[in-house]
Amino acid sequence: MKVIAGLSLVPLGTPLSLSPYVAAVEDLLAERGLTFTLHATGTDIEGEWDEVMDAVKAAHQKIHDLGAPRIQTHLSLSTRTDRAQTMNDRIESVAAKRT
Repeated sequence: MKVIAGLSLVPLGTPLSLSPYVAAVEDLLAERGLTFTLHATGTDIEGEWDEVMDAVKAAHQKIHDLGAPRIQTHLSLSTRTDRAQTMNDRIESVAAKRT
């Protein structure tokens, strides 16, 4: 099953700047060949359900390995059974309706 996931991992007990953690997670997603897009408050990921969920788990482990003792995660999931849809399809659909 294909899934589009909105992921926001917030390391706790770390310095204020989160960009090193975000960069490490994005490297991990790229290594796994997943499609992803960074935005101001998180990262959107698309792929097969098991691959995306495995990447979320690996992202947690990566951030812990970088020294974060605790992580607060916000995860939003979207699936469809009526047709295939990518993140880009969703963005283009909204853009086409703007005046």
